[in-house]
Amino acid sequence: MARKRRTPPTTAPGETAEPVEPVEPAELPVAAARRLRDATDSRLAQPRRFRATQLKGLERLLGENEDALCDALAADLGKPAAESRLTELDRIKAEIDHAQLHLGDWVAERHVRVPVSLQPATARIQARPLGMVLVIAPWNYPVLLLLGPLVGALAAGNTVVLKPSELAPATSALLARLVPAYLDRRAVAVVEGAAETTTELLGQQWDHIFYTGGERVGRIVAHAAAERLTPVTLELGGKSPAVVCDGNFAAIARRIAHGKFMNAGQTCVAPDYVLAVGDHAANELEKHLPKAIAAFYGKDPSSSRDYGQIVNAAHFSRIAAYQQQGRVVSGGSNDPATRYVEPTVLADVDPAATVMTDEIFGPVLPIVRVDRFDDAVRFVNSRPSPLAAYLFSERPRLHTAFEDQVRAGGIGHNVCNMHLAVPDLPFGGVGASGMGNYHGKAGFDTFSQQRPVLSKTARIDTLRAIYPPFGWAKRRIMRSMG
Repeated sequence: MARKRRTPPTTAPGETAEPVEPVEPAELPVAAARRLRDATDSRLAQPRRFRATQLKGLERLLGENEDALCDALAADLGKPAAESRLTELDRIKAEIDHAQLHLGDWVAERHVRVPVSLQPATARIQARPLGMVLVIAPWNYPVLLLLGPLVGALAAGNTVVLKPSELAPATSALLARLVPAYLDRRAVAVVEGAAETTTELLGQQWDHIFYTGGERVGRIVAHAAAERLTPVTLELGGKSPAVVCDGNFAAIARRIAHGKFMNAGQTCVAPDYVLAVGDHAANELEKHLPKAIAAFYGKDPSSSRDYGQIVNAAHFSRIAAYQQQGRVVSGGSNDPATRYVEPTVLADVDPAATVMTDEIFGPVLPIVRVDRFDDAVRFVNSRPSPLAAYLFSERPRLHTAFEDQVRAGGIGHNVCNMHLAVPDLPFGGVGASGMGNYHGKAGFDTFSQQRPVLSKTARIDTLRAIYPPFGWAKRRIMRSMG
């Protein structure tokens, strides 16, 4: 079995490049909820200046602690620093920059036309904060998926309790120390803990719950939210397909391999399996995918500084078992001692095998051959709606057909995962892959109430025509007004 070579972090996880002010330990769930409810009731976070200040503080947190955050991610997931910056820190910075640039437009009231029958009057829409928000983050991108939703929640004027994942303990501990040092402790709190802590948090009264993770826990969160009629955003996952028809197969293989094997395959929108349309596409992928993997990670990915590890032993055992469920085109080795799973490509896979029914969430990529494009579409639509679906083809007709016929949270043509990097594109699932969305304006809207306001003068009562009793004259007037 391959041995995974690791380079020790230059600083201990949780250590910042420049020490920050020591803070109190992360709060208990009930205490944090009560404290933030007081701030919510006093409208502490609503002024635009306060929101801008918090966004600036979050920007400083990332800028001044970049190395420490990268070290924590390396400790938890074996992430190379370059990947951590590209896929986590830089994306949050882009979200912050976008929110700072557009905050004035987002918070501005929008005036709408009033029907003649209600004149004179004015009508407008106000974006109001929902109130107190709970954000529950997963372990696979523990910085991005905790602080990314926070950007939208702060921009919308909410108070926020952050619950990082206990499966990324170094990152969780670091963020629990940094967040109170850079953001107003009256408005933002970090609560650490495992399942019991999450259960206790879900027992509190929230104005919105934002959860990223798996479908099983997503159901638990949705049930708890329903008990209190709390609105909820669920960012789940699913088996995102990549349908390959035609094109530059060397480039296609590189793009699929990059999307699949970054973060050792532990990415919610990674292509979970490939549907190769026709023998030519399948044969070309079997030829070029191993070359792309070798170009990225070398002949022995276990010694690559650019390839991560599986988060824990349980996930390792599950993913390693998938490596046996098809003909191995490339890869196939693993090492439980270092939680290393080699980037693996499988062919001749049974569509009923667990590698094709379970979300893999790891570096195993099955290829399934289908005869025609329509067969690929039917295959995708016969299964739960994925978080993303990717089509590789240079034919615009197929792009249109794919968009029209495939139900997925997001669509990518000739590229994987990259729609997340566009702040103005909403990100979210549909059906089993989630509900609601965020990023950019969509995130601001998720954490806002779009409140209507209608204003009329009472000095002259222009509504008498609609008051009872309704004689023939009033009925005639009302018909003409309708």
